[in-house]
Amino acid sequence: MDLLTGDSLLWIVLIGAAVLIIGGAFLFVPKRRKPAPPESELPDLAEEPGLEPGDEPAEAPVAVETPTEPTTRLAKLRNRLSKSNSTLGRGLLALLSRDTLDEATWEEIEDTLIMADLGVDTTTELVDRLRERVRVLGTREPDTMRELLREELINVVDPTMDRSLNVERENSGTPGSDPAVVLVVGVNGAGKTTTVGKIARVLVAEGRSVRLGAADTFRAAAAEQLTTWGERVGVETIRGEEGADPASVAYAAVEQGKVDGTDVVLIDTAGRLQNKRDLMDELGKVKRVASRPLSEEGHDIDEVLLVLDATTGQNGMQQAKVFSEAVHITGIVLTKLDGTAKGGIVVAVQRALGVPVKLIGLGEGADDLAPFDAAGFVDALLAE
Repeated sequence: MDLLTGDSLLWIVLIGAAVLIIGGAFLFVPKRRKPAPPESELPDLAEEPGLEPGDEPAEAPVAVETPTEPTTRLAKLRNRLSKSNSTLGRGLLALLSRDTLDEATWEEIEDTLIMADLGVDTTTELVDRLRERVRVLGTREPDTMRELLREELINVVDPTMDRSLNVERENSGTPGSDPAVVLVVGVNGAGKTTTVGKIARVLVAEGRSVRLGAADTFRAAAAEQLTTWGERVGVETIRGEEGADPASVAYAAVEQGKVDGTDVVLIDTAGRLQNKRDLMDELGKVKRVASRPLSEEGHDIDEVLLVLDATTGQNGMQQAKVFSEAVHITGIVLTKLDGTAKGGIVVAVQRALGVPVKLIGLGEGADDLAPFDAAGFVDALLAE
């Protein structure tokens, strides 16, 4: 076999180099992507039946709770109140059971009652009656003294006041009929929106249909918070845009409640400082506008409930008076009536406004709000 010439070798080298270059280039060519299948062939990722491709899966429905029946809450609340406020009852009974009820002891009794926020005038009346009854009976037997104190405390709490919520309307529940309308007011930080949600639970537990009106349009989270409370018991909330006219939201809630035949419309309002005249005037406007959808000409709304933080003591009294002047309060809701509060505020606020405490709250639980009962309240104060 002839040896290759120099030219032949050169050609062989050149051809080999070209092959290597071309082959290496193919190694770096990116693979072509497989074209996406047409939309009709896409798998249905929605797990919910009836959903079309591209639709958003619906949010899971909120579980509707069954609130505790209001009267069954009283025993629990009384037990809690007796634990937190029993020092008042024990202190009074200890003073009344002394061997000698001299002037100094009666002054201590007065001081104890005043420190409990009962008020000076009410304290004077109560102590004067006690002194007279003790003198007439001529005994300081513990059980007798306890019963005397119980009777006098119940008397100042005033069991004759009508503490029922005025939510009965003729033909309510029938589409087109007027619902009962309840306006809830109070200062900033009193727990008003939460209280509205708890009142809704009380009404639902009584078998009433309820609609909420989120007329607090100034606090960003208020409407959302109220909506959440409503959803928990299957109650719808009417709300507006943030910063909307609160009176228009109140009007819309009452109007919709009338269309649907709702039993009760509960309207939450923005918390406000009692020394802001323009804000108090606005509250009056909300009340007037909320009554306009009602058929009965000149009919006012049924309840205006003032939410008071019981721990504010005598400061709460000033708040109550200003709100009453602005919107004519018909009932009080006392929240946080626990160990940091003083039971006498119940009496003081009723005396100041001439309206009853209708609901009390003693905890953070959803059903820790119950109708107020004068005898039960005093029994809890004097519990051993």
